[in-house]
Amino acid sequence: MTKLALTTAVLLSLLSAGLADAKGLTIGVVAPVDGPFAILGKQIMEGAKAQAEAAGNTILPVPESCAPDSGVDVASRLIAGGASVAIGFLCADSLIGSAQALKDASIPAITLSARSKVLFEDAVKHQWPIYSLSARPGEEASATAGFIAGAWPGTGIALLDDGTLNSHELAANIRLELEEKGIKPVLAETFRPSLENQKILVRRLQKAGVSAVYIAGARSDVAVIARDAAGTGIALMGGDQLVAADDGVALPDGVLAAIPERWREQPAASGLVQALAEQNIVAEGYVLPAHAAAQIVDKAQGMISDKQDLAASIAGGSFDTAVGTVTFAKDHFRAEDVYRLTEWRNGAFQAPVPPASQTPAKPGQTQ
Repeated sequence: MTKLALTTAVLLSLLSAGLADAKGLTIGVVAPVDGPFAILGKQIMEGAKAQAEAAGNTILPVPESCAPDSGVDVASRLIAGGASVAIGFLCADSLIGSAQALKDASIPAITLSARSKVLFEDAVKHQWPIYSLSARPGEEASATAGFIAGAWPGTGIALLDDGTLNSHELAANIRLELEEKGIKPVLAETFRPSLENQKILVRRLQKAGVSAVYIAGARSDVAVIARDAAGTGIALMGGDQLVAADDGVALPDGVLAAIPERWREQPAASGLVQALAEQNIVAEGYVLPAHAAAQIVDKAQGMISDKQDLAASIAGGSFDTAVGTVTFAKDHFRAEDVYRLTEWRNGAFQAPVPPASQTPAKPGQTQ
């Protein structure tokens, strides 16, 4: 078999469907086509198209502007185009205003990133057939608190934030989660970011008896604090802001990070990543989540029985995808944990080594 034939065979196998098994779905792909989010829209389209076309389904591109009240136009385009289902939806505004129309037209939708608490509370209340592959609101704080409790039992803990709204709210929510576990931080305060050194802050932590710190702040700030805390025995953890390039000061080995799982590094994704590369598709950003969403709706179509429609099949199914097993909880969010405790080591975030993680616990759980 030639290399090209082998590659094509592998890709078709990984995409889990052939033309002979085509369901004939028309999948609306709602994604930005211009503006600052166009690159993300391209990733969504590439991932969805690769899976859908191999499965014998049809793609219906629908531009997403993310503007307020844009949901009406999105719904109109999906309905006029004969969409059976829709995926994509980077912005909550694309679903707000369209959800009821999609329900009336029997068009279920899977968003890759929207996680508005109000939107999904309404989805449950009004039985809107919209589901999210994103982590639910509050999941990061809950998972991080579990990681802190498991990694640093019985130690003096501090929570620091850089004063930005998102960081301050995250630190506050982590504190509440810790207190529910019976853990009261020694310090919980805002630090001054973007300084060339943080020696005064480090001395304050030492004086307070702190031996472990969670920092809701930029990678550059965490790197400076880690550098100035070297030799003090103070352990550090950050969030997904650490997934960035070094800026001036390198992030040292040993810093922990509570971050969402990286899709392409999962065992289930490895073969697909290689096969897509042969098709000149780089499996980055939203490529794999979009592929997974297209795969979910295709499999859900094959699971429909006399007692349920496509929306019910999506809501009640369990789907093996390139981003792992996906099921949707009663709140319409993905049921599986997506946050992982990692450690910066040898230029990459890896599974932490003891004593940071005594055993490979499930995400968000303590030892």
